[in-house]
Amino acid sequence: MHLLQPSSNVQLSAKSPDRFLTRACAIIAEGWGQPSVFNADMVVEELVRQGKRLEDARMGGTSGCVETGAFGKEAYILTGYFNLPKVLEVALTSSQAAAFTSFDQVWDAFTAKLRHFLDIKIRGNRIIERLYATRMPAPFLSLLIDDCVARGTDYNAGGARYNTTYIMPVGIGTVTDSLSAIRRHVFEKCDVTMQALVSALGRDFQGDEVMRQRLWNKTPRYGNDEPGADALMRRVFDAIHDIVDGRTNTRGGEHHVNYLSTTCHVYFGSNVGATPDGRHAGQPVSDGISPVQGTDVQGPTAVLKSASRMDHARTGGTLLNLKLTPSLLADAGALDRLSALVRGYFSLGGHHLQFNVITGDTLRTAQAAPEQHRDLIVRVAGYSDYFCDLTKPLQDEIIARTEHGSF
Repeated sequence: MHLLQPSSNVQLSAKSPDRFLTRACAIIAEGWGQPSVFNADMVVEELVRQGKRLEDARMGGTSGCVETGAFGKEAYILTGYFNLPKVLEVALTSSQAAAFTSFDQVWDAFTAKLRHFLDIKIRGNRIIERLYATRMPAPFLSLLIDDCVARGTDYNAGGARYNTTYIMPVGIGTVTDSLSAIRRHVFEKCDVTMQALVSALGRDFQGDEVMRQRLWNKTPRYGNDEPGADALMRRVFDAIHDIVDGRTNTRGGEHHVNYLSTTCHVYFGSNVGATPDGRHAGQPVSDGISPVQGTDVQGPTAVLKSASRMDHARTGGTLLNLKLTPSLLADAGALDRLSALVRGYFSLGGHHLQFNVITGDTLRTAQAAPEQHRDLIVRVAGYSDYFCDLTKPLQDEIIARTEHGSF
C-alpha cells in the first residue's frame, strides 16, 4: 500500500508455502522497505528458551522493531540501548592500555568494563521498574494482559504471566571489527604498536592516515564470512549474554538481550571517538547486528553466514539490514534467488531480515533535491520512513550501507 504505517512484516515458518514467500519478495522488490521478514520458528524457540510454555510461545510473535513476546500474556519492556563501542573506548583510554602486550589483556580490559557498565545498567533498570510499579500503574493494560486481574497486580508491578526486561546492545559490528583490528595489526602482524594506536585514536588519526587506511582496509571484518572475525563477534555476544541473561528484575522476571538500535547507532556514534577499525570520531557505529557500513564486501550470502554465527535463540530478537540494487531483482529468476536467500538464513537460525532495494545514487539525488522525492520511502531500522524527512546524519548512514549488486 506504500504506507509508513501500519508497518508490515511476514512471519515465515519452514512450513510456509513458497508462493507466500515469493509474493512477499515481490513486494520487497518494489523498494518500499516493507515487509520485513521474521523466522517464526526461531521466535518460538527464543520464547521457549526464556521459559514460556510452548502454547504461549506459539501464540506470541514480534512487535515494535524485532522484539519477541508472548502476546496477551507478557510485559516485555525495552529498557534502553547500550553503547558497546563506547565501552571499548573507555577500556582503551585507561592509563594501562598503551602498555598492553597481548590481545588477552585487551580482551580482559574490555570485558571488565563491559561487566561494570552492564551492572550499572541493570541496577538502574531495577530502580526505574520500582518507580513504574509504585507510581505509574497501567490499569487498561492490566485488564488486557493475562493474569494481572487474577493476581490482583498491575501490569507494571509484575502482574503479567511473564515479565521480561530487555537490554539492547548497539554496535556489535563496530566493536568486533575494532577488536579484530587490534588483534591483527598490533599482535599478529605487528605493523602497529599499541602505544601508537592509542595515541592515534586520541587524535582521530590526524597525521596517521596511512595507519587509518591500513586498519580500515586490511582488517578481517565481520559480515564477510571470515571465520576469525565472526568468532570474535560470537565471543563478544557470549560475553554480553553471560553478564545479562537471566539476571532478575523486580517484576518476577528476567533480563535478556535484544539486538536492535533504531536510530541510536547514529547518536551513539556522535559520542564515540575514533575506533581501532579506522572509523573516524563522531561517525555512526554499526546498526542492529549488521556489519559496519560499507565493509561487507563479499555479498549478501557472506553477510548472512556471518550473522548466523550469533546464537539468535539466546536473544529476544536481532535486526539485520541489507541494501540491494533494484537491478539485482529485475530479472525473471530474481525472486526465487531472494526467497532462497531468506530461507537459507532462517535455516541457519537467523531471526529477522529486512531490505532496502535502492541505489546510493538515488538516495544522494533525493538528498540534494528533496522537494522532488517526497514520496521516497526507505527502511531505517525496525520501521520505514520518508527519506527526505530523516536527519542528514541518518540519511548519510543509510547511503553508507553496502549496496549489494549480486547474490
